[in-house]
Amino acid sequence: MHLQRSLQDWQGEEITVEYKAFFLDPSIPPEGVDFRKKMNSKGGGRIPIEQFFDGPRQMGESVGLKFNFEAITKAPNTTLSHALIALTPNEKVDSVIDDVYAAYFEHGQDIGDIEVLLKVAEKNGMDAPSLKVHMMDAETRFKVQAEVDEAYQLGVSGVPFFVVNHKYAFSGAQPPQVITQILQKVEKEMK
Repeated sequence: MHLQRSLQDWQGEEITVEYKAFFLDPSIPPEGVDFRKKMNSKGGGRIPIEQFFDGPRQMGESVGLKFNFEAITKAPNTTLSHALIALTPNEKVDSVIDDVYAAYFEHGQDIGDIEVLLKVAEKNGMDAPSLKVHMMDAETRFKVQAEVDEAYQLGVSGVPFFVVNHKYAFSGAQPPQVITQILQKVEKEMK
């Protein structure tokens, strides 16, 4: 959200955004795992699960994002979600990402389930039968895994994470003005 806000007001050179895959938890099997058990294990049982949700809820509310953690029953393996995003045309990728987010965080749907993802694709005017074949294709899965491997090599440990011009990297939900300052610095150095 902060990146989009920064780009809306951007007056400099044209910027191209490229989304790359990253697994927050690569240990989740293809069928996913129980969400509440997974969250409880993160705190070692010492932290009430609701405390995990407070921070993201508050941050989300500040930028218009809704987190409905009570609706989530499964922590999904996100390989297929990343495959969908990788196969989405550039002009639709922001909408698809927003819809995948809403499917999971607002509606508690399993975004590791190809049928859930194909509904997102159809909503965005994409050809679901053709897309299904490509999402399951070994080449697409290899591309997703290669992006994830590259992120790990760069030292990425969480999202959001940004790389500008293959030179500057920063992480976290930075305020729009901070992102704009970084973009201005990069543009200035390019001249």
